[in-house]
Amino acid sequence: MAIADNLQALERRIAAAARRAGREPSAVRLVAVSKTQPAAVVAEAARAGQRLFGENYVQEFTAKAGAVGEPVEWHFIGHLQSNKVKYLAGLVTMIHSVDRLSLAEEIDRQWGRLGTACDILIQVNVAGEATKSGTSAAALLELVRAVAALPHLRVRGLMTMPPFFDDPEGARPYFRELQRLAEVVAAAAIPGVTMAELSMGMSGDFEAAIEEGATLVRIGTAVFGARG
Repeated sequence: MAIADNLQALERRIAAAARRAGREPSAVRLVAVSKTQPAAVVAEAARAGQRLFGENYVQEFTAKAGAVGEPVEWHFIGHLQSNKVKYLAGLVTMIHSVDRLSLAEEIDRQWGRLGTACDILIQVNVAGEATKSGTSAAALLELVRAVAALPHLRVRGLMTMPPFFDDPEGARPYFRELQRLAEVVAAAAIPGVTMAELSMGMSGDFEAAIEEGATLVRIGTAVFGARG
């Protein structure tokens, strides 16, 4: 199938999942995960109407961003080392994977040089998996308070990656828990912090994520096909 067809099919599935949860389809945005995809493929997706793309690797992204001429918006969704933040400054509009104060401080420093602010999501390791990045649920509020004090960052919500399950229902409790944690953070009424975004759900489980409150679903394979 062509990318345009894949995008239309996804749009229908996203809308249906939102309606099942009593939500407006417009409340959910598709982040097309374009890691390992060449600039020409991103451009094809952009011409088919996709505007928001998520990248995982700094070096690959910076090379690609300069080669895509279409008007697109980039989010960084992968694990991020502090010494690589400078390469993202001014190129991405949101970073989904902030999981520690030292990283937040470097983002603040680099965006401060531009005189602007970066929207970020706090990554939470809901399942407590040793192989996954993310702050713990127990440490979340303390981290949000510390990050919120940085002048060039805006905390806009949370992100998680649940364990992999063949059945998407297996991931549902983790999505539900992220929604609950967002409510805890919102109730704390920390100045400058909003819980407007929940980044969760991928090609295999995004419908369950939407039903549990996702506003950003990170989908690669169902857009671009399986990676070779």
